[in-house]
Amino acid sequence: MKYVLVIGDGMSDRPVEALGGKTPLMVAVKPNMDRLAREGTLGTANTCPQGFNPGTEIAVTVLMGYDPKIYFTGRGPLEALGRGVELKKSEIAWRCNLVTVTMADLMEDYSAGHITDAEAKELMIMLDKRLGGEEIRFIPGVSYRHLMIWRGGSDEVKTVAPHDILGQPFRPHMPAGRGEKKLAQLIDDSRTLLEGHEINRARRAKGLHTANMIWPWSPGRFPKMPSIQQKYGVVGGVISAVDIVKGIGMGAGLEIIRVPGATGYFDTNYTAKGEAAVKALKKSDFVVVHVEAPDEAGHGGLTDEKVKAIGQIDEKILGAILRAQPKLGDLSILVMPDHATPISTKGHVVDPVPFIIWRSNAIVVSGASGYDEETAKAAPLKLDEGWKLMDSFFLPAGTAPASPPPAIVPDGPLESPA
Repeated sequence: MKYVLVIGDGMSDRPVEALGGKTPLMVAVKPNMDRLAREGTLGTANTCPQGFNPGTEIAVTVLMGYDPKIYFTGRGPLEALGRGVELKKSEIAWRCNLVTVTMADLMEDYSAGHITDAEAKELMIMLDKRLGGEEIRFIPGVSYRHLMIWRGGSDEVKTVAPHDILGQPFRPHMPAGRGEKKLAQLIDDSRTLLEGHEINRARRAKGLHTANMIWPWSPGRFPKMPSIQQKYGVVGGVISAVDIVKGIGMGAGLEIIRVPGATGYFDTNYTAKGEAAVKALKKSDFVVVHVEAPDEAGHGGLTDEKVKAIGQIDEKILGAILRAQPKLGDLSILVMPDHATPISTKGHVVDPVPFIIWRSNAIVVSGASGYDEETAKAAPLKLDEGWKLMDSFFLPAGTAPASPPPAIVPDGPLESPA
């Protein structure tokens, strides 16, 4: 049996007025998802447990079969893992956004206008030279997504994701806890250095959002997770453009499959992702295909882009996999969002998300008309602990998963943060 997990990041939504009270999933042209819903098992799962931020870092951890109460240590270390950055015992990794803030100290844009990789790299290298050193280092990533590594730093800090405070004053949401003064100084100093940089002057002249501040958040240390092979006896890979999903995949023992043109935005190469998934399935048991575009559309309040992204996932990724199924043999497919990113809120919310499990060797008549939030909600299968869904996907009925190893790599004593 081959297994595929297709994740439409933020694909789930709430009724949209512009769509006549329907959701993007309801109006998108997605014949393959609808077919799987009619021939498979439909339900809803809670992918964001109470007390956790409803973000990709939690939700994809859950989708991969890991209880975040045991295995989640922060987004920063997972992204570091995805970028191949090694952390010493005394180092804390932070996700570090380049953001746009206004003169009135409002969080205007969590992505600095989806700044280009080249522009962002130059800015992050400059910040590393001016603000980095033996204690702090900045590591460029993709577009607005970067890393900050703090030697001797603290992970006992409350932080907020910048996309959760759009249009709000950012100062009440500054990192709070052990080391907060150091963090506040870094944030303010970055603003001073970035505001007048030539890249931002050029972006401002073009009417683009500037990358005029950093926003570090979700710190932590490397987690220790049992591999997918240890849990379920399969090996495989992960296809994604974003470091957080790559990091979770690497933590789960999956191979990172590089795809040309995978951008993490609307212009991502859907066709290449579908082809890469089929190729990987010919030699592996399990492939995760993650697409960021629906989430970006949700954050931007861009209804048409979200509908289009769902259609592209259906046609160019899921369609490619289904066309290849006769040659691949028995195939199980799980399709679902990691979390909901409604057009109305432009942020992540803690809503149960719809899923389909379809098996080529066990076609059922579900009675569902198609795949969307309301149809899934009407189905009897509802999982409060979404991380258990992987057990149902991989393990035969009555089979218990392997006992997990300790959750976190033991650490030595920490140096005090400045």
